[in-house]
Amino acid sequence: MFSSPKEFLTLHDVSGKPLGVFIGSEIWETCKNEVLPILTQAMHPEPVVVQRPPEPLKDWEALLGYWDFTYPPAYDLVCENCGAATDDWRADDPRKFWLTAANLGGLASFQCLHCKSRIMKRHFKKHVSVECRPYVDKS
Repeated sequence: MFSSPKEFLTLHDVSGKPLGVFIGSEIWETCKNEVLPILTQAMHPEPVVVQRPPEPLKDWEALLGYWDFTYPPAYDLVCENCGAATDDWRADDPRKFWLTAANLGGLASFQCLHCKSRIMKRHFKKHVSVECRPYVDKS
């Protein structure tokens, strides 16, 4: 397709790491209609829309409905991993934390929307324990 290596040249830095590619004008005219959409997409990717499952707010409301602990419910959360914090996770706009689970046993679990860590609040009769676990990609 091309007659000399000068029409296609890989550029490297001092350490040999590839920096880019120079394509001669003749080759570019031949392939630009196929390559330009790919380059444009790479430079301006579509925003990724994250689909989260709905929050189990009915489970949270059931926990509050049967609340018999010696302290009032607390809505504050802190992510020990990235430092995100809120006084009321329900009122944030945009949200900082997402309720992922709640049950009558007193467990409420949240995901930090900044770093994906899991924050678990375990409600006991006289105290709350809070644990923050960093996100681990399972793939």
